[in-house]
Amino acid sequence: MSGGISRRDALVGGVAALGLLAAGCGRTKKTALAEPFTLGVASGEPTSDGVVLWTRLAPQPLAEDGLGGMPGRVVAVEWELAEDEQFRKVLRRGSVDAAAESAHSVHVEVEGLSSGAEYFYRFRAEGQVSPAGRTRTAPARGTGLPDNGSGTGGEMTMCFVSCSQYEHGYFTAYRRLAEEHPDLVLHLGDYIYEYQAGVYTLPEGNPRGHAGPETETLANYRQRHAQYKTDADLQAAHAIAPWAVVWDDHEVDNNWANLVYEKPEIPQPEFARRRAAAFQAYYENMPLRKSSMPNDGALQLYRRLHWGDLATFHMLDTRQYRDDQACGDGLKSCPARTDGARSITGAEQERWLLDGFRESRARWDVLGQQVFFAQLDLDPGAGEKNNLDAWDGYAANRDRVVQGWVDAKVRNPVVLTGDVHAAWAADIKQRWDDPGSATLGTELVATSITSGGDGTESRPDVEAVLPGNPHIRFFNNRRGYVRTRISPREVRADFRAVPYVSREGAPVETRASFVIEDGRPGLNPV
Repeated sequence: MSGGISRRDALVGGVAALGLLAAGCGRTKKTALAEPFTLGVASGEPTSDGVVLWTRLAPQPLAEDGLGGMPGRVVAVEWELAEDEQFRKVLRRGSVDAAAESAHSVHVEVEGLSSGAEYFYRFRAEGQVSPAGRTRTAPARGTGLPDNGSGTGGEMTMCFVSCSQYEHGYFTAYRRLAEEHPDLVLHLGDYIYEYQAGVYTLPEGNPRGHAGPETETLANYRQRHAQYKTDADLQAAHAIAPWAVVWDDHEVDNNWANLVYEKPEIPQPEFARRRAAAFQAYYENMPLRKSSMPNDGALQLYRRLHWGDLATFHMLDTRQYRDDQACGDGLKSCPARTDGARSITGAEQERWLLDGFRESRARWDVLGQQVFFAQLDLDPGAGEKNNLDAWDGYAANRDRVVQGWVDAKVRNPVVLTGDVHAAWAADIKQRWDDPGSATLGTELVATSITSGGDGTESRPDVEAVLPGNPHIRFFNNRRGYVRTRISPREVRADFRAVPYVSREGAPVETRASFVIEDGRPGLNPV
């Protein structure tokens, strides 16, 4: 690269787009807006010939009305996509209107691109230019599986994350993830947290605070998303690769289930309005396609992404359609959790998932979803205690999913999970009460980015229950993410962790690595 500026300097380091003196992209014009790109840029939803490009204009991102200091008028936003990071070979450019009704967010669906290719993009609004982002398209399906490590069908690097509570620490793990230069990032929920400042507090105190009250209105949710998006480490992670996102509970409210609020004393119609506001703000602030635009208080979030013949990512929504948690929710023994009528996916999404298993020709079928999938008995004694907010509270639905991939002869099922603020790895067993029964799949659980604070080297409460759960192969209580390298031969999972989040600049290290071999479900330590 010319000028001695590396890709990491330009993208991870947050330097604005290179080549800004190219035609039409100067900063010399006096502008009508202050710096509008305070929330950075993002891309997502890669296909073999396209991708979504995202930004949102917000010169005053923490404005209480949620509109980011933008005027009520429509603002034209120009975009361009190039082969190179200097933008000397611009392939596509266009203009899209950003309106107050969508919080001046834009979602550009670019099509007709080459498959398995790297691109760079940026935006311009009223004379000002955004930082540049790096994105890529997926390999085309039917192109074979050359195991050449090229990233064009033979191998990919995918990182997945969850649970970034702004108050609980600094988003250094996002920065370290960006330095991995992944091909794809999956965010599995709790991208924001809804609490008013100081409500969800660490014992040692929170290192930084939320702006605004608990999120209940559209203005509240827009402001909260904007506060998170101002974080430079999060912006770096968005700018380095396309994302595929699903929500969990805190994007709306803690432990919500369908139209059931955490607090049963709140009338349901009031929660329906709050949920609709959260859905609207979520769409506005994520690089999602128009097919996910909210409609009549609902948002279509479950969908599939295909990475050539290598992997199919089945992205699930385990919140919007679930039955209310059994037995009043919580960690307890509850016979109702095995009720065959209870569902965490809803009947329609379950049919969609099982149909996808039958139709899949991918080497790896990956479920990107929110809550703990494997059974986990949290009673260290002879009794039983389960997390009723997770798949354990919907055990029959889980059994049907597992049987679905057995019936469809899914070659390599892998479940990815967030939510629990710690890293776990588990074998998925045919019978949970029989450690010698067949291993049918694998679960990898990402710890949080910050939620829970620095974490600890040991958790006696967890260590006490591990002997009673022999299918659990790994646990770690630090913050970070999971880096996977997916090839036709294997999935390698590296559990990456930072030693602290209470201050900035932490290094990252690998706390454990496992390999899942093609055609041989189960975890093999490296």
